[in-house]
Amino acid sequence: MNEATRLVVLRHGETDWNVGQRIQGQLDIGLNRVGRWQAARAAEALADEGLEAIYSSDLLRAADTAAAIGAVAGLPVTPEPGLRERAFGRFEGQAFPEIEQRWPEETLRWRRRDPQWGPEGGERLVDFYGRVVPTVLALAARHPGQTIAVVAHGGVLDCLYRAATRIALDAPRTWTLGNASINRLLHADGALVLVGWNDHGHLEGGLDDASA
Repeated sequence: MNEATRLVVLRHGETDWNVGQRIQGQLDIGLNRVGRWQAARAAEALADEGLEAIYSSDLLRAADTAAAIGAVAGLPVTPEPGLRERAFGRFEGQAFPEIEQRWPEETLRWRRRDPQWGPEGGERLVDFYGRVVPTVLALAARHPGQTIAVVAHGGVLDCLYRAATRIALDAPRTWTLGNASINRLLHADGALVLVGWNDHGHLEGGLDDASA
């Protein structure tokens, strides 16, 4: 049995489009004020984690979150396009109510988590999963016995949770994908195991309380 790799996995900090429930997909939206604060708090929470590498989606909201962690840990961030959010094609830039109104049949397939469906110009869910999970497995395999950070997106974290818990792609989601929350996985013998999920203690109090 190979030595396990510890993975600390984070979704990027908050963006204005998160607040407005607008689909970002692979559009390059930056962090808002709250998101920058969240990234800083996550970096502080991981200061003593013993990280030995940091990988990030190359989209700005994830890259800037990872940069905050790297600055505290004294590590460079390695960009990895395979960690990008799912491509949502013509849905990108649209708010949820707009999507439901313009494309009701497609919205229904989306809500049902049809693995074979993808929005026009975007990725099918099965292809997205087939991109994300092998990417993370390959990154983890580079670091047996070490601890690495992976900073990505809500859809990416959803795929990793499913891979670690053997939950089907079309099963309803019952777990949280919080901005800048800390999630922990183990990688051993080519598989992921869930250790802890959605630790958000470092974000309690909020920006307004912290700056009061």
